[in-house]
Amino acid sequence: MNKLDEFNRIGGRESLIAINKVFYDKVYKHPWLKLYFLDIPQQHIEDQQVDFMQKVLGGENLYVGKAPPIAHNHMFIPEELFDVRKQLLIDSFEEVGTHPKMKNKWLNLDESFRRVLVKKSVNECQRRFASEAILNFAKPK
Repeated sequence: MNKLDEFNRIGGRESLIAINKVFYDKVYKHPWLKLYFLDIPQQHIEDQQVDFMQKVLGGENLYVGKAPPIAHNHMFIPEELFDVRKQLLIDSFEEVGTHPKMKNKWLNLDESFRRVLVKKSVNECQRRFASEAILNFAKPK
């Protein structure tokens, strides 16, 4: 079985769309995570994530965005925030009834990005543009 057949067997693009809808509904309501998305339409981020995950999970490559380390370099993402996001993703998998193999592949990939996305200090962040601020939000009480 080739990678595309395997991708389709474990849920394909339709599964990615369903997962990302549920997941980003949670993200955009979360008191801390939503702060990182204030100026980004939810549908845009869902579409990008679907295309990215389709590419990395073996589907057709439609992704035209930046690699995650570059796309998140201007964001201070502490360990705790990464874990909050991960739990929302796990909750979304359960809610949608995600195929176990897709869930495991996705979580393994997500975990592989931890070391390049999580930062110990805001000083590790870099602005994408001179006029753009570093995204750094304290955990709401």
